[in-house]
Amino acid sequence: MPFKALASFLPSKASLPRWAILLALSVILVLGLEMLGLPASLLIGPMVAAIVVALTASKTQLRVPRWPLLFGQALVGFLMARAITVDIVKTMADDALLFLSLIFAIIAAAGLLGYVLTKLQVLPGTTAVWGSSPGAAAAMTIMSESYGADARLVAFMQYLRVVFVAVAASVVSTLWTSAEGAEPPPLIFFPPVDWPAFAATIALTGFCAYGAARLRIQGGTIILPLIIGSTLQGLGLLTIELPLWLLAISYALIGWSIGLRFTPGIMAHAARALPRVAASILTLMSICGLMAFALHKLAGVDPLTAYLATSPGGADSVAIIAASSDVDMPFVMAMQVGRFLVILLTGPMLARFIARKSGLAMSRV
Repeated sequence: MPFKALASFLPSKASLPRWAILLALSVILVLGLEMLGLPASLLIGPMVAAIVVALTASKTQLRVPRWPLLFGQALVGFLMARAITVDIVKTMADDALLFLSLIFAIIAAAGLLGYVLTKLQVLPGTTAVWGSSPGAAAAMTIMSESYGADARLVAFMQYLRVVFVAVAASVVSTLWTSAEGAEPPPLIFFPPVDWPAFAATIALTGFCAYGAARLRIQGGTIILPLIIGSTLQGLGLLTIELPLWLLAISYALIGWSIGLRFTPGIMAHAARALPRVAASILTLMSICGLMAFALHKLAGVDPLTAYLATSPGGADSVAIIAASSDVDMPFVMAMQVGRFLVILLTGPMLARFIARKSGLAMSRV
């Protein structure tokens, strides 16, 4: 039995050449995306590489082993927990009414657009609801499959929006600050590591992945590490140590898991849906722009801070741009993190609600 369990973690000898091709293509795409300054390269690169391999494979498809994938998903949960700092929580608490009003307004706008796409049957089932969610792209992609949506098309919508938002935020930042635009910081794959903190993080990640699988908690690989990690971090009992090389592995596993399931039919569906999906993304960005204008006029928040705070998703990219601009960084990140938390809690309920209103009968939603 131990040997059988170990074998489930390893690829077969016959598939090794294709895994090597997938790995090489992933590295090339990540480097290319980094040179272009595009966001989420460590996830998008492997996902696109996996799509290419899946569409060109003639026989048996590659599959990412279950337990490494669950572990990688739990790492993403701890990554998100690391962003919930005491300073951000204090900023949200000081202006709770303002934050909640804007957060729910953005989510409501995104939900309405998701409903329209669902009603028009642009994408199957509640896929458009999860894909329209304004933030937490990795979490929504991972969780959507637990609730019956098509994770491939959810990823297509989410990361298309991430790119749109990042490009728009860079342009706006450049125009308003007369700067050259924010550049992503260089990737440092092997930073100094706090080994005791690293060991604790790895142990808790394994515990959360195993617990979510055994208890069959929908979206548990994100929810459990988020709750446990943020609580322990807030109490000063845990330093979440996630070196970039480890995150790169987890992103690659998640990206491969999504990309390897693409088929010519799914690609054709995504291509047909692209114009309407892009229109919905631009509409949501315009609505958020109007909210930023209102925030500036009514609350006195400077224009760039208001725009970055209300940008619908792409929190990592927004953080990079905000860090290199003259803005209220805690305010921007508090809004982004606050919206992520609300989306994480309300996403499944919103999907069920829209499914009922759209007349969908989905057993897993």
